Amino acid sequence: MNREEILPRLQTELGAKLLRWHVKSPKRLFVEVAPEHIVEVARLLYDGLGARFQIASGIDLLEAMEILYHWAFDASDCLLTVRVRLDRTRPEIDSLTPVLKAAEWIEREMWELLGINFRNHPGLAHLLLKEDWPEGQYPLRRDYKKAEYPKPADAHD
Repeated sequence: MNREEILPRLQTELGAKLLRWHVKSPKRLFVEVAPEHIVEVARLLYDGLGARFQIASGIDLLEAMEILYHWAFDASDCLLTVRVRLDRTRPEIDSLTPVLKAAEWIEREMWELLGINFRNHPGLAHLLLKEDWPEGQYPLRRDYKKAEYPKPADAHD
């Protein structure tokens, strides 16, 4: 799919579900959708338009949590970022793992580091932090206060 076809196709397929869009440059396109549509959008991009999922980025904006899903259209050298905003007090969204197995680990990272819950994820478990990490403590949130851990008995100063 060439880059000139991407936005019109998204507009046709998603209609009012496409909240905003911005063409940043000939090779960069940003769109925003409501969180409840993210699985449908992922399925359209992956199965319908042949895009390749690259990665997702979670961001604490203070007023909301944001996820940026980055997609590549390799044939046209175009990058598409799909943005969703989540309620910061209860950040929750459906997992993309039913569509893309590759989303499993990045969703685990966002879950443990930002506290974003991914519904229907096959195994939200610690990936980077220790298993005994304090529940409700998310080190990439802006309001995170570093917990003081006692030094291990064998620690040297």
